[in-house]
Amino acid sequence: MDIKMPKLGESVHEGTIEQWLVSVGEHVDEYDPLCEVITDKVTAEVPSTVSGTITELTVSEGETVEINTVICKIDSPDESNANTSSNEDKQNESHSQSQNVADETATKQHHTAQHHNENQPKNNGRFSPVVFKLASENQIDLSQVPGTGFEGRVTKKDILAYINSTDSHSTQTNTSQSTVNAQPKVTTEANDSQQWDGDQSTIPVNGVRKAIANNMVTSATEIPHGWMMIEADATNLVKTRNYHKNSFKKNEGYNLTFFAFFVKAVAEALKAYPMLNSSWNGNEIVIHKDINISIAVAHENKLYVPVIKHADEKSIKGIAREINELAQKARNNQLTQEDMQGGTFTVNNTGSFGSVSSMGIINHPQAAILQVESVVKKPVVIDDMIAIRSMVNLCISIDHRILDGLQTGQFMNHIKQRVEQYTVENTNIY
Repeated sequence: MDIKMPKLGESVHEGTIEQWLVSVGEHVDEYDPLCEVITDKVTAEVPSTVSGTITELTVSEGETVEINTVICKIDSPDESNANTSSNEDKQNESHSQSQNVADETATKQHHTAQHHNENQPKNNGRFSPVVFKLASENQIDLSQVPGTGFEGRVTKKDILAYINSTDSHSTQTNTSQSTVNAQPKVTTEANDSQQWDGDQSTIPVNGVRKAIANNMVTSATEIPHGWMMIEADATNLVKTRNYHKNSFKKNEGYNLTFFAFFVKAVAEALKAYPMLNSSWNGNEIVIHKDINISIAVAHENKLYVPVIKHADEKSIKGIAREINELAQKARNNQLTQEDMQGGTFTVNNTGSFGSVSSMGIINHPQAAILQVESVVKKPVVIDDMIAIRSMVNLCISIDHRILDGLQTGQFMNHIKQRVEQYTVENTNIY
């Protein structure tokens, strides 16, 4: 059976094989991960759709291919209707061989871990859901597992090898635990091509960072960006949030943030002005029926853009819950491919970093991105009198092929009015 590169997301037409998790001759069960593929801002695992034996890997690691391209072949017993007994013998032989290969690989990986420099960390702290599950079932401390994957990532083979080595070499395991707190070395090199003063260090651009870079270049070069900023009075919003903050935290177990109110206002504005909830597709504009809001979540040096599905149908509480859950998933490296797909509009909480004005790069192929800046107290003239109010800047970048100043201005004023209407009396959190 041919396993093909899956659809990795809306408007995504290709993917890069980051690392194979299986080898030729190895037996896999249905839903077992076959490889890690770099998608738009996330590394996803491609599962097997059948049980069988790997017969061929048609795509090499680091190679980029289009969707529906055959990436590997699996010999499945379900595909053959004749010579059943013969096929079973072959499968048993192949499975036996694959087990020998797995044992040899586990032994090699264990010896490699034994001779690993004690001054180096064992892995990069990134773990897939499969690795988490195996570690939990076997009560394994993941900080002790050497990672042989991309940038030191722990793969399924690594955790299985560690489990096998732990069973047969318990004393060596105790020795390896002494290096948990080891600090990584920083390698510095001088760049001969440029003249810089002082010491230098280099960071390879690959993985998620490379995917981000490629997407941003595509967006900046293909989309003619326009920009607009408005100022909204968030005084009543602040009062409303502070009124509910403590009781909400006590009852729900997570924070009620300002960001949830802004996302709700954006969802309502997108429903009123559907052209903002669209994308450019060749010679036509696609207006999306579902309002799925992408939110930017930063973790370490990576940026993820998970999606709040059907945001217009959710309450402020529902949006706050999803923001909290998606942020936790991002920090724990548990975001799935499904979490990242289907976004139609992006809202970025740049105010959390103290920003008061910024211009976002549109998340291709969406039509716009909104930056919510810091809520800042400042003097404002109201009825010829000076008052201290909590003000917030809302900055939007638009695809000028789809939108113009009139549509954008109407959309932004709708959000402004909604933000200023968030009072304790007329705002239902639930």
